[in-house]
Amino acid sequence: MSTREARGLSAAETDEEIVARYLQHNPDFFERHQPLLTRLRLPHVRSGSTISLVERQVEVLRDKHAALEEKLAEFVRVARSNDAIAERMHRFTRRLLRAGSRDMVLQNIEAGLRQDFDSFNSVLLLVGAEQTHVDERFLRMIAADDARLKSFETLFASGKPRCGQVRDSQRELLFGTEANDIGSVALVPLGEKGSLGLLALGSNDRDRFHPGMSTEFLARLAQLISDALTTPAE
Repeated sequence: MSTREARGLSAAETDEEIVARYLQHNPDFFERHQPLLTRLRLPHVRSGSTISLVERQVEVLRDKHAALEEKLAEFVRVARSNDAIAERMHRFTRRLLRAGSRDMVLQNIEAGLRQDFDSFNSVLLLVGAEQTHVDERFLRMIAADDARLKSFETLFASGKPRCGQVRDSQRELLFGTEANDIGSVALVPLGEKGSLGLLALGSNDRDRFHPGMSTEFLARLAQLISDALTTPAE
């Protein structure tokens, strides 16, 4: 058995390897044989017709250029989105810094979520908190031993925001009479392992908050709110 047969290669396949290896080691081959370059024909990727090697190279470069432009456009979109979020976070932080009392902190949290983040279905569920004069549609008080908190144990244990669908009982507790209109929810634990409670952001759109979305922004928002709630007012 020949070496070629032992390798499982036909004569044509072996010759192709030799040609390919030769061209790799002699990149100036077509410069020295330009008439051959113009005679080479390759199938067009989209139309099925044949084109010259030069035209094929131009086509490949054009496709690469288009792909790079698309990547650059995506980078620009992400950068602009991040800039917008940073600006909103800045405005929200200033609201909290200006609050002179606990009631003012809660009112500014609600106003900031609504005005800075366009969150019109937000609910702050506080565990064992004292009564306030904040709108009850935004603020919910619940005792630390309330059995309804058990459904949030996994969320609190993780200490991380979670997005997607929630149980009917959770949605009803958080959003009350508007529960049926809520399609998706972001749940954000507040304090160590949810010791303060949670922030719920609801949307009528079922795809607005989904399990695959980034929650880094929500985690930072939770830190700001938690610090504001635990810092004594002057």
